[in-house]
Amino acid sequence: MTWPLDNASITHGIQLAVAPVFLLTAVSGMIGAVAGRLARIIDRGRQLEERALSSQDAVFLAFADNELVQLRLRGRLANGCIALLTTCAFLIGLTIILLFLGETASFRISAWAVGGFLAGVVSFLCALLCFLAETVIATRLLNFRRPPPRDAQG
Repeated sequence: MTWPLDNASITHGIQLAVAPVFLLTAVSGMIGAVAGRLARIIDRGRQLEERALSSQDAVFLAFADNELVQLRLRGRLANGCIALLTTCAFLIGLTIILLFLGETASFRISAWAVGGFLAGVVSFLCALLCFLAETVIATRLLNFRRPPPRDAQG
């Protein structure tokens, strides 16, 4: 099977395929931001668990338990967000391949390219909702007054 490749179709194929690349840039930036938030969630959870294991203060232990529940929820949302962003990146990459092949190899795959792109955008939007929910929970935690552990009061 030979493909009639000429410079004009290759150039046009690259032009079509470059447009979704901008979405990939946004996705990679968001993955970095969410991964950073997930690392902070994990660090805070470990710190809180360590302090709770060495504390006998019932008030602090109840507070720590409540915050750990919230941190677990935030961690699940961050993981879901990263999974959706990774799915989005995969679908956009697939769209780029399909657009390029459709233009240069005369395959009839434009419907697949459109479907892949739209599915990628939906995945990106769902990831944004996960990110929003995680940040709302994080700021809601700021409204709680943290009692100092009695060990530190002296």
